[in-house]
Amino acid sequence: MKSEWTKKKLSDIADFNPRETIKKGAIAKKIPMDVLRPFYRDVPYYVEECFSGGTKFRNGDTIMARITPCLENGKTAQVSILNDGEVGFGSTEYIVFRAKEGIADKDYLYYLICSPEVREPAIKSMVGSSGRQRVQTDVVKNLEIDVPPLVEQEKIGSFLKAFDDKIALNDRINKNLAA
Repeated sequence: MKSEWTKKKLSDIADFNPRETIKKGAIAKKIPMDVLRPFYRDVPYYVEECFSGGTKFRNGDTIMARITPCLENGKTAQVSILNDGEVGFGSTEYIVFRAKEGIADKDYLYYLICSPEVREPAIKSMVGSSGRQRVQTDVVKNLEIDVPPLVEQEKIGSFLKAFDDKIALNDRINKNLAA
């Protein structure tokens, strides 16, 4: 019930750019910005590179472009290409969101980050020279949003995830048919 939803800051339900470690020079999975497809949950592929810097993330984290025009184009994804316990990395132009355990559902958080409720204020907060504008992370952290209880988040996230799973399956079927 909507009456059970409470107003919270986004930083109350998600950790921003959580600390992770990859040793300099270690080979790790990288998700370059150009790999992300607009408004598509899954990361289509990754590259393995020597780590020299960038944002770090784990499976279940949501990565969102923070630079123009990538954010406006809908470059946001949920990381699922890593092995258990593995840490990957990507562009410094990502904001990484991790659902706070026991407070937020990772799937719900992904769809919330993709929603106009988060994207539009993020886009409006961009500063910098034209063509190189970036989101002000503090604006996103302090966004006040209505948040359902965890059980309802899990239901909403599961429901929306089922649609994306079906889209991914249909994409695989279409590729097989084309081949």
